[in-house]
Order: sequence, then structure tokens, then C-alpha cells
Amino acid sequence: MTATVANQIRIHRTGGPEVLAWESAEIPDPGPGEVRLRHAAVGLNFIDVYHRTGYYPLPLPLTPGVEGAGTVEAVGAGVEHVAVGDRVAYAGPIGAYAEVRLIAADRLVQLPDGVDLEDAAAVTLKGLTAHMLLRRTYRVEPGDTILVHAAAGGVGLLVCQWAADIGATVIGTVSTAAKAELARSHGCHHPITGEQDFVAEVDRLTGGAKLPVVYDSVGKDTFLRSLDCLRPRGMMVSFGQSSGPVEPIAPVLLSQKGALYLTRPTLFAYIASRAELEAASVELFAMVASNKLKVEINQRFALRDAAEAHRALESRATTGSTVLTV
Repeated sequence: MTATVANQIRIHRTGGPEVLAWESAEIPDPGPGEVRLRHAAVGLNFIDVYHRTGYYPLPLPLTPGVEGAGTVEAVGAGVEHVAVGDRVAYAGPIGAYAEVRLIAADRLVQLPDGVDLEDAAAVTLKGLTAHMLLRRTYRVEPGDTILVHAAAGGVGLLVCQWAADIGATVIGTVSTAAKAELARSHGCHHPITGEQDFVAEVDRLTGGAKLPVVYDSVGKDTFLRSLDCLRPRGMMVSFGQSSGPVEPIAPVLLSQKGALYLTRPTLFAYIASRAELEAASVELFAMVASNKLKVEINQRFALRDAAEAHRALESRATTGSTVLTV
């Protein structure tokens, strides 16, 4: 094996999209337990913005990105479950904004023939997040009615489709009429646009019974009103803050609103073990390969144009998934 030279995005200081620099670097041979992976595409996620701005602080300099798909180029000693030439994807290990990277082999999952590399780059992190939300954080069952905020976003569209396939009734919030139609076409039975009061709509749609669960990636703008959508002992699942972080609350508020449960799940706690990662991935890619989950790649940017992609994401100009092509 020999080292290779490839391009990547590097961040030397936190800040706006302008800090995303296009640089070349030498990628060494993989060490024990490692793989050298050549990306076909990289997924764009809001956590990339948090890493870029320092909201989630990381040591600098760094190559951002936590999701990608490509082909194994070389393997280090002790690697057994993937081989040179395998098509693989991952979600979690930072460093995805690169043409070529080293990565721990035990974080890679092999792709079935029915899933192409671009779709895998767009769906792995978001799809595993949808699996975590619907199958493990609160296990949605047929007949449940649920609320999904940002229903036209990358995770939102997958949650809507998966929940509808389970047999749940899906209520979703979106910002525009166009996004309402997009969400509706992906399993959201009752999209609610920004000018509507979603608490009142939930009350109307459920006949006052309210909901067993709310999935909220928006944060500050929706959190407190979302609590008013829950029935007694309902679960508030806060998994993002695209509108800003949620202000601290007194725990007694949860009891005052009906002995509610509040959780802040993170995907990486749910796929920490190899067995958990493989089990969730098998379910996810079976849904994709069977077309029960449609992967909507609605924006593509060249990897070197990552700053432009970040601007689009932060301005809410994107729908579905966005990939950076290599």
C-alpha cells in the first residue's frame, strides 16, 4: 500500500461558512483496524454547522462532516468485515468532507445492491436518526398519532414515511405551502404551515386527546408549545435546535403539564456498539431498498463548494437531503 494525496475541507478557526477552506493533504496507509475510504458523496447535516461555528466545540484544525459513502481503497491489519472494493457507508466519525479519508472499520456498514452510494450518503445519518426516534426512543405503533416538526427536512421526510408505513397518523409542521405538499407526498397526513397555530391544530385533529409523542428538531421556537400538544405521560423528544437552543426549564413544569417525559437523544449513544449499528442499518437499508423510504436528494453541491451548501442550509433554502459530491 502507498499513501495518497487528496483534497479536503479544513476549518482552522470557528465562524461563518467562509472558514471552510479547500486544501490538499496526504492520506497515509490505514493502521490496524482502519480503512482508507474513497468517498463518492458526503452528507450535509446541521451538526456540521454546529461544529463549524463552535456551538459543539471540537479541537482545531478539523475536517468536518459526519456522514459519507464510498468504496474501500485499502484496509489495515485486523480488518475482517470489509474488504477492498466494498461499497460502504457510515454516520458518526467526523472527517467526511474529504475525497479520501481514514476511518475505523468497525464504524462502516456494507450497502446492499439496491442502495446506491449517493443515496447512502444522503440517508445514513438521517435514516439512522429516524430509526432511533421511531423504534427506540419512543416506539411508534399502528394507530398512534404523532407530531413531527420540520416535516419537510431531511430527517422529517424520513420520519413521516417510516411512521406512515408503521400505521401511524402523522401531523407535521412546515414553513410554507410548498413544503406542506412535499411533506404530504411523503406520508405526512396533516401538514401545518407556519401561519397556523400548531397547538390548536393538534387539539382539533385529535379531538382534544392530544399526542403520545412530539419529535422536535427546531428547538427554541417550538419547544414550550410542543409540551401543550402532549397527553398525560406523553414524551417530548428534543433532538435539535435549528431555531436556537431551548432555554432551561424547571422540572416541575413537566409535572404541571401532565407528568410528561422529556428526552434529548443523540444517535451516537444508540449505535455505540457494533451490534446496535448493524441492527439499525439492516432495518434502514431494507426500507430504502424496498422503496418504503424514498431518499429525496433535492440539492447537490461539489465538495469544494461546501460553504455555499452551508449558506443554503442555514437560510432554510433546502428541502429533503443535500449531498456534497466528490
